[in-house]
Amino acid sequence: MRIQVTGRMEDRFGEVLDQKALDFLVALDGEFATRRVQVLDTRRARRARYAEGQLPGFLPETRAIREDLSWRVAPPAPGLVDRRVEITGPTDRKMTVNALNSGAKVWLADFEDATSPTWHNVISGQLNLIDAIDRRIDFTAPNGKRYELGDDPATIVVRPRGWHLTEKHIVVDGRPISASLVDFGLYFYHCAQRQIDAGRGPYFYLPKLESHLEARLWNDVFRFAQTYVGIPQGTIRATTLIETITAAFEMEEILYELREHSAGLNAGRWDYIFSIIKNFGNRDDFVLPDRSAVTMTVPFMRAYTELLVRTCHRRGAHAIGGMAAFIPSKEPAVNRVAMDKVRADKDREAGDGFDGSWVAHPGLVPVCREAFDTALGDSPHQIDRLREDVTVTADALLAVDRTPGQVTYHGVRNNVAVALRYIDAWLSGTGAVAIFDLMEDAATAEIARCQIWQWIHHGTPLAGGGHVTADLVRSMMDEELAALRLDRGPSDQGRLAEAAAIFAAGALGEELPPFFTIEAYARHLVGQA
Repeated sequence: MRIQVTGRMEDRFGEVLDQKALDFLVALDGEFATRRVQVLDTRRARRARYAEGQLPGFLPETRAIREDLSWRVAPPAPGLVDRRVEITGPTDRKMTVNALNSGAKVWLADFEDATSPTWHNVISGQLNLIDAIDRRIDFTAPNGKRYELGDDPATIVVRPRGWHLTEKHIVVDGRPISASLVDFGLYFYHCAQRQIDAGRGPYFYLPKLESHLEARLWNDVFRFAQTYVGIPQGTIRATTLIETITAAFEMEEILYELREHSAGLNAGRWDYIFSIIKNFGNRDDFVLPDRSAVTMTVPFMRAYTELLVRTCHRRGAHAIGGMAAFIPSKEPAVNRVAMDKVRADKDREAGDGFDGSWVAHPGLVPVCREAFDTALGDSPHQIDRLREDVTVTADALLAVDRTPGQVTYHGVRNNVAVALRYIDAWLSGTGAVAIFDLMEDAATAEIARCQIWQWIHHGTPLAGGGHVTADLVRSMMDEELAALRLDRGPSDQGRLAEAAAIFAAGALGEELPPFFTIEAYARHLVGQA
């Protein structure tokens, strides 16, 4: 047999991993595995050029695509016309019910940064989506409270894991299969026709793309998949996250490659900042201040988001804003400040021309909806607002050195604390974690450790005196671990030690390691890379 499932078969897993679905995964792998390796090789080669001093720019070879004003993406699909509020979260059963009932227009069902990719989480998440579409999902909390699906659920949009990851529990011809193809393939095979019958369609968010060639690969996957199961071309729709600096220079080309399947672009935040450090971390003119100071209004982030809106609207596509990661607090003063920040953020996005935005908690849905209700009125979007006043240069996208703010002791300590707490939770199987009144996921842990590496590497000065050093960070780690151990039982101590080792591998090494995800750190640590 060409394909083997090495993960444990739990209750009902056979409904997801039936032979026809596995045959589909084999077909996807046979068609696209080699091209996937090629795009990853291209990523590495480009990163090597950046390490030697080259900077990205708008591609001269695709100038004709950018200058041709005649092409448009496909019109909005059913369930994706009005996207003023989107909620994101993992595909566990409770989140599935709560997200679909939240009042948001769209639920980003996340197999990527908000999911710890344990075998149980990956396959049970697929089951939860099948059950949700079939309207046979419910959840009973430990306190006895029962959750059931309401009458007007959000549109499901699935985010598979990125091209750089594999799923070690499914092996084809002796090698792990692409995690992207597993997440996409299982959902598409089981749910595409279900979604069509429900009046929607199989919709996706595409993460971590670094070029239009990666978008072309996804478009070819979509064409192949639609032919394989016998549904019309263009039924699939996909929104691409622009969360890497290289993709920011190829937004129009990405829309062009996906135009028959495109549902627009989304403006990420933490992964976008992370990609800046990942690609240019060795340069002292790309050192950023505290994570909290790098808001969406600093010059290089402002340039990127305004270019995204202009690009989407001139091609008839939705522009979706970034995450509001705050979560409601039981402390009135904290809650008031958080809600004011969220409201200001969503008002800015709506005023800039975005057609909708993300929240991480159902309690933020009304705040986001109010901002976009005010801007949109009775219209489902503002795609006709072309933002022709916007002109963004390559220099503006790369103006990281114009970011105001400093590196503070508190900022370094916060990065250490968040990363350790998140990795600890991730190792226990939880991928979306409430830490210090924010909903954190893998992207926030990535930038936390990556910033610390950069600050140590450059000996960055601290506000008030001193510099960021490896010894300073180790002392912070020791203090944080001591505090965490007081609250944990004996069985958790080993996991905390592993979390510290993973964080140290990514933050304290001589070189920024090539393991650009927590999952990859963990596999490397236990000899599975």
